[in-house]
Amino acid sequence: METKPLTAHDSLNNPLMRPTSYQALHPPSQDSPPGDQGNIPVHDIRQRANAGNSMAADSGSTGSGHRSDINMEGGSSCVADSSLPIGNNDMTINDDISSPDLMCFGQYEDFHTIDWQRDVARDRMRHRLLEKNRGRSLLDWLKSSHDAGSGWLCVFLIGLFAGAVAGTIDISARWMTDLKFGICPEAFWFNREQCCWSSNETFYDHDNCSNWYTWPELLGLYDDTAGTYIISYFFYIAWSLLFASLIAALVMMFAPYACGSGIAEIKTILSGFIIRGYLGKWTLLIKSVGVIMAVSSGLSLGKEGPLVHVSCCIGNVLSYLFPKYGRNEAKKREILSASAAVGVSVAFGAPIGGVLFSLEEVSYYFPLKTLWRSFFAALVAAFVVRSINPFGNEHSVLFYVEYSKPWIFIELIPFILLGVIGGLIGTAFIRANIWWCRFRKSSRLGQYPRLEVAVVTLITALLAYPNPYTRIDTSSLIYMLFSQCSAANNDALCDYQRNFTNVNSAIETAAAGPGVLRAIWLLALALIFKMTMTVFTFGIKVPCGLFIPSLAMGAIVGRIVGIAMEQLAYHHPDWPVFAGECSTGDNCITPGLYAMVGAAAVLGGVTRMTVSLVVIMFELTGGVRYIVPLMAAVMASKWVGDAFGRMGIYDAHITLNGYPFLDPREEFTHTTLAQDVMQPRKNGSLYVLTQDSLTLADVEQLLTETNHNGFPVVVSHQSQYLVGLVARRDLVMAISQAKRTVEGISRESIVLFTPSVPSPWLGPPPLRLHRILDLAPPTITDQTPMETVVDMFRKLGLRQTLVTHNGRLLGIITRKDVLRHIKIMSNEDPDSVLFN
Repeated sequence: METKPLTAHDSLNNPLMRPTSYQALHPPSQDSPPGDQGNIPVHDIRQRANAGNSMAADSGSTGSGHRSDINMEGGSSCVADSSLPIGNNDMTINDDISSPDLMCFGQYEDFHTIDWQRDVARDRMRHRLLEKNRGRSLLDWLKSSHDAGSGWLCVFLIGLFAGAVAGTIDISARWMTDLKFGICPEAFWFNREQCCWSSNETFYDHDNCSNWYTWPELLGLYDDTAGTYIISYFFYIAWSLLFASLIAALVMMFAPYACGSGIAEIKTILSGFIIRGYLGKWTLLIKSVGVIMAVSSGLSLGKEGPLVHVSCCIGNVLSYLFPKYGRNEAKKREILSASAAVGVSVAFGAPIGGVLFSLEEVSYYFPLKTLWRSFFAALVAAFVVRSINPFGNEHSVLFYVEYSKPWIFIELIPFILLGVIGGLIGTAFIRANIWWCRFRKSSRLGQYPRLEVAVVTLITALLAYPNPYTRIDTSSLIYMLFSQCSAANNDALCDYQRNFTNVNSAIETAAAGPGVLRAIWLLALALIFKMTMTVFTFGIKVPCGLFIPSLAMGAIVGRIVGIAMEQLAYHHPDWPVFAGECSTGDNCITPGLYAMVGAAAVLGGVTRMTVSLVVIMFELTGGVRYIVPLMAAVMASKWVGDAFGRMGIYDAHITLNGYPFLDPREEFTHTTLAQDVMQPRKNGSLYVLTQDSLTLADVEQLLTETNHNGFPVVVSHQSQYLVGLVARRDLVMAISQAKRTVEGISRESIVLFTPSVPSPWLGPPPLRLHRILDLAPPTITDQTPMETVVDMFRKLGLRQTLVTHNGRLLGIITRKDVLRHIKIMSNEDPDSVLFN
């Protein structure tokens, strides 16, 4: 049969250029049975072919053909259309053939990558159609206006709900944390500070409050005895075990995806990967409740990372209110990028830092309009949190500092030294945590997640209570380390040999007392404890973040270095480096500033963040004056960390889990060609479909024997000239629909991927699937450098590309093939890439 040459075809001939209404994917069910979405083993991924939602829209063609919309199970629909373009003299339509050209589009399968180019092109065509019809009627104008403003409305709602949820989490976590130490009998829903303020006392003293009762006091023990200490110790451990065990049970039973930080998976999802249920309603509910209990249990973790996950869950759920985003996976990721910015905004009270965090750390596709919407959503979320005022002060940030004394030039040396220490601590932590997580996955320990949570919680509580700096919650510890010693501060860290005669006068330099030396030893033990327990905690089956533990480790190191510098300046004020600034008798060194810089250094060493981290830190503390020390420490931390390994903690966990993530920041410098990577290799067999010679039985046999996501369509097996590409999910869906709706279809029916049917036609009616064929798939030649291929996959978001030579099909390269090749070139295990 002679083939018809390709001519200028309309937008409906190519799935990439068809309107969105032809391929509106049905949103994944958010009401799946509890616990179902997370019980899929990594090495036994189930192939899902859930039918998508494909709605037909008349694009203005004036043919006299017949079109019928056929409803399918699962909320999907197919279009049966016989209004096909007339062929040339050799190819004419046979009017006696009652076999419509089916166009069915399936849903993306779980643990697969989306087709960015296809989804973006669908949205562009949908937008053009709306603009074209804008002036037809008032209803069309309203539809177009709603479509234009739907993105702003969606991110506004995300900011509103995320701010409310974050405020609730902050208030609840503070109350449940104080519950481990006692209760307010007059109003049990008050935390310790609220209870003390309700007693009309003019000054809040954490240790002396008449309305707050510790657990020994409720039992009638008011003396500071061993029995009182043991009872307090017991209640501390009991409440910690109760909170941690309860949330571990909830996570395992209802939402297995609610464990961990979630940022690594969010980063992978934003790159185009599908993980059904990870951003669902069950995950949102359990993660929100779980992060409260996890933080309250005293485990070495934070709530800031999980708040990013919670915000993305809110964004995913709300996106289905707007079909423009809910039915288009590529557009949905614009909303999720804004949601990630909102998560950091509500976690730290840092809206600008949140936007930069989404841009620098997690987002894969971040157009300018997403930047504006992320900024707007972060602003709304910060306003809501400020209105709720979960921190109980006039500031909307966690660790606001009161001092503003300028730093001196010589301090850049210890600041850079803190950056070096932060990079080393971050590198050591990443390697230790990845080793432990890999051991957990490969040993029997991974089969008992609840027992692991209970054991880690028990050890943490047993070791944390004796040390006053690990007994208190980590946020309070960081605030204490960031703060400056004043007349009102009676902590051992401020045990200096100075007399405060005027609270408004400048703080004079003084020698450290015995309390400071004891505090340094306790802080050193707290550093070892925090680092060790965080290694074993990050990865257990509870919601857990890394931001706060990392900040705490760095703040401890920084405070110790700051005290050392302070005492050096006190004992040697005549040194040239201290002359001038430190010769007046006032304290020229601020240890709290060193704690702030050290916190940024360690967090930078763990996450390898730079610009966004500096902005978050000065928003977090209000210390705009100290941007230069923060920048110096963060850059030193990143340089040192990159010298031992370029991956941050989230990238390391992405690699550990085998997710198909192509980091756009890495360069591919090898000199291989596409023919070295394509499948199949030389003398191998390639599974293809021909445009007009295979029977339905042949196609079904091919689908049964293979699990490929797409099949190239060629003119014939002999010529191998490429015609297009058909997706597996679309092919399965179209065949299933044809068997139910097209009369006369049998296993002997010829499957046609041509726009017309030859006449005369003998035999059973053909199955016409030209409408699901992609006539313009991404294509390269076999001599294309792999450096170019990798850039195409990164920048265009490709799922696969076909390899040709002089127009003849040679093979195919998928994202998994690219990732495996990068692993091989880096002397790593290619089998660690588990998904496509």
